[in-house]
Amino acid sequence: MKWQTILGLIWTAALVVTMAWLGKEGYRAAIAYEQASAESAKMMEAEQVAQSRLKDLASTLTFGMVKNDLREKLQRLEAQQEQARQKARRIVLWFAGTALSALVSAFFLPIRLATGLLSVAALIALINGLITPILMVTVHKNVEYLGDVVLSFESKGILGSVAKLFHEGNWPIAGVILLFSVLLPALKTLSLLFVSLYETRPFAAKMVRFFKHLGKWSMLDVFVVALLLVFLTSRGTDVSRAEAEIGIYFFLAYVILSLAASLAAEKMLEGVRSEE
Repeated sequence: MKWQTILGLIWTAALVVTMAWLGKEGYRAAIAYEQASAESAKMMEAEQVAQSRLKDLASTLTFGMVKNDLREKLQRLEAQQEQARQKARRIVLWFAGTALSALVSAFFLPIRLATGLLSVAALIALINGLITPILMVTVHKNVEYLGDVVLSFESKGILGSVAKLFHEGNWPIAGVILLFSVLLPALKTLSLLFVSLYETRPFAAKMVRFFKHLGKWSMLDVFVVALLLVFLTSRGTDVSRAEAEIGIYFFLAYVILSLAASLAAEKMLEGVRSEE
């Protein structure tokens, strides 16, 4: 084995391990942000806001002897929320940088190794894109005497949204999202990884051609996520605040890496045919 190949394997392994670790840390940061946001939203419900207003009044009448512990708790939660948000953003930037490194590295690695690297990277991005929250929706309203209160809070990932849609009876939407954002992407990515391991087998070319024919449907990966975002943000008649979470960026990374892996696999098989 040539030393260039050994260095390529080491570099590939380092990129894969780094992406897997960043994906795990990104998921943990996103969940921490989701939990802090949920607790903060609960503190802004009408009953909690009313209690806080009464404690503010008691604190004023007693010249500060009575403390508003609810307000202090809310401030702590908001600090935790901001800390988790900043951490999640930093991690997704590092993940994007590592994914970009994988894309650039593919130009310099042996084509088989490049195909394997891009396939594994796409699989890591897909898994994190499916399990990490993609959207947070808060419905709030300005209530007389209380001010701004939260009516509902919801944060979902793609898998969680599919499960909820099935539970609520929205079978067509749930089925489309499950098929084009979960099943087909997973099958395609695993197939590309399999092709990189067994590129000389006759069925390898057939698998790549099959997914190439599905290329015209590739934008459905993005479309179904957009459909999900519109569905979630359109719910409720009061004022809504929607915030994209890092799961959407993981999924976007998957779309790009998957496309690059498909191109690499096609080029690899062309080389195999030319050698025969």
